Amino acid sequence: MQDRLARLRRSLQDSLGELFPERHLYVRSGGAMKGYVLSTKKQIAAAGGIAAAALWMGVCTASMLVSALSATSADREVARTQAKYERWISDRQARLNSAVAQLNAAGGTTQQLAAAVEKRHAALAMLLTQMKGAPGAAQALAPAIKAAVTGKGIGPVGRIEMVQLSQEQLVDAADSYAKSRADRLRLAFRLAGLTPSAYLPKGGGLGGPLIESKDPRALAAVLDVEPDFAERVQRAAIDLSEAEALSQAADKLPFARPTADPEQSSSYGVRIDPFTHRPAFHSGLDFPGGRMSPVASTGPGVVSFTGVRSGYGNTVEVDHGGGLKTRYGHLAAISVRLGEQVALGQRLGGMGSTGRSTGTHLHYEVWLNGRPMNPERYLKAGAYVRQAG
Repeated sequence: MQDRLARLRRSLQDSLGELFPERHLYVRSGGAMKGYVLSTKKQIAAAGGIAAAALWMGVCTASMLVSALSATSADREVARTQAKYERWISDRQARLNSAVAQLNAAGGTTQQLAAAVEKRHAALAMLLTQMKGAPGAAQALAPAIKAAVTGKGIGPVGRIEMVQLSQEQLVDAADSYAKSRADRLRLAFRLAGLTPSAYLPKGGGLGGPLIESKDPRALAAVLDVEPDFAERVQRAAIDLSEAEALSQAADKLPFARPTADPEQSSSYGVRIDPFTHRPAFHSGLDFPGGRMSPVASTGPGVVSFTGVRSGYGNTVEVDHGGGLKTRYGHLAAISVRLGEQVALGQRLGGMGSTGRSTGTHLHYEVWLNGRPMNPERYLKAGAYVRQAG
């Protein structure tokens, strides 16, 4: 082993000696000749120093290039946001300056011009009157509407500034309210495993003067406002119309609770069967209660079955349309008949313990297109719908 290391060391020394042979440097200065000997070791040390310096310079250069070229996404987003708001402020200021210039040039017609701008604002408010009947819309729009009708004693220029500001506030409030309500209802449908778009009017026919104009520029001409303002108005109207359509659809779906008592004793999914004491799939929710406690329909529909089903005992099934059906099992008594139209919350029967049951309770199921669904998702969807309302 030592002999091998010695041979390797000698071989390395020979290689370095061939690469860096001893060199003699002669320098003539003032008639005298001086000689310098550059040994192999000195040459190796000098080469190492040069290589280390080059590596350090390369690393520093690469680091500087990376730092210069790699602006973070956060920095770019901040820059874009700042530029957007600067354009927005500049645009609003330009419009205000234009209105003031018109006032100064109009001379004796300043009052008429101010009144015309206010009428445009009033027309915009009238086009958004569809929001007044929506839950919570009055509270959302109240600050902007109040700002629009105050300040009667100020001058024409002040009235122009006030109305322009109130227009912006009104559209912002309407857009925020409509989007929040529409998003919450869309989430409710998705929680239940349903597609929101399937419950909107076919072909996108939501209706209304703000939606019928597909091109915001056409709507801008009708409202006598700038295109971006008209686009915001239209977006709010679309969200509001979709929210209204989804709200009406939700009223026809089984999103309510089948009992007044919120307690549940068994959930949907695999559980230990109380009879076999082995894991088994439980296709619904169990609600405990006293004998003959009211059992209510979770949505409007038509009674599609009444009678005894194997394992369920006395059972009522309600067809809600669109492939949705609910089942109510283990009833002590049935209060409806086959083919009867039932409303949301209507009593279907009294809680019992018939069929394969260990005690008084309601077994509740939701079916979609012939497959059992998790009723808990429909109960959560109902909670979201109520919050949106």
